[in-house]
Amino acid sequence: MDIILAKTFLEIMSTGTFVEAARRLHITQTAVTTRIKNLESQLNCKLFIRNRSGAQLTREGEVFSTYALTLVQTWQKAQDQLRLPMNLTESIHIGADISLWNPIMIEWLEEITATLPNINVHIEVDKTAGLIKKLKENKLDAIVVHLPNYFSGLVVEQIVEEKLIHVRSTISSSPYLFIDWGDDFKNQLDSVLPLSRQATLSFNLGPMALKYILKNGGNGYFRTRVVEPHLQSGKLERVLNSPEFSYPIYVIYQEDNMKETLPDVITCLNQSFNNNNSWLM
Repeated sequence: MDIILAKTFLEIMSTGTFVEAARRLHITQTAVTTRIKNLESQLNCKLFIRNRSGAQLTREGEVFSTYALTLVQTWQKAQDQLRLPMNLTESIHIGADISLWNPIMIEWLEEITATLPNINVHIEVDKTAGLIKKLKENKLDAIVVHLPNYFSGLVVEQIVEEKLIHVRSTISSSPYLFIDWGDDFKNQLDSVLPLSRQATLSFNLGPMALKYILKNGGNGYFRTRVVEPHLQSGKLERVLNSPEFSYPIYVIYQEDNMKETLPDVITCLNQSFNNNNSWLM
């Protein structure tokens, strides 16, 4: 069977409509319809019921979904395997949210290369929504985020509960910088410091805000693991009596992922945290 038909089926199942599937696949809706009719003809059954709300799986479609996913994953695994150099056994694709790549991804990669030298590792950094999309499309095997999405078929495991703490430069404590650490952080912050977002400067990227404070002075909320070296060196100091906020970190992967080394890769992530006690400070 043409693997393209299975991919088209999965795209409709994921999006819920032929129109959205066509948009994501960069083809016409007519082409999507033709592919599904071809697939249904080969399987001798109807896979979708189309109505005003979109496309719903039939009983046969629900049964086929598992096989379609297996077909696509097997095909992708074969492609990855054939591209690998002779000394490597498998390819793993991992991703991290933009706010978490440093130092999590670096330390995770170091642990993987030290423990699993015979696998090929592909790394991506993106916003959480983009990572989730690629994970559901089987373009990524595991991702690290701080705002999990509990979609069916995804395994969500909390790795560590980091903190966001209020620090200031020892050169100058002004201005106040607001860093957007996500909706959970903003809700927590608003509950205890209602005017906290009225800042002179606002950032949606923590590393940029930290670089500014270290060079020019100021204060704001940052992740404990990132600011710890600067606290120890005396460049930063904690703002006494300021509230702390929880900032849990999660790893997410497909429940039916067939990569043999994925469990070892997840173990490497956990080990990278265990090797750095400052994550728990």
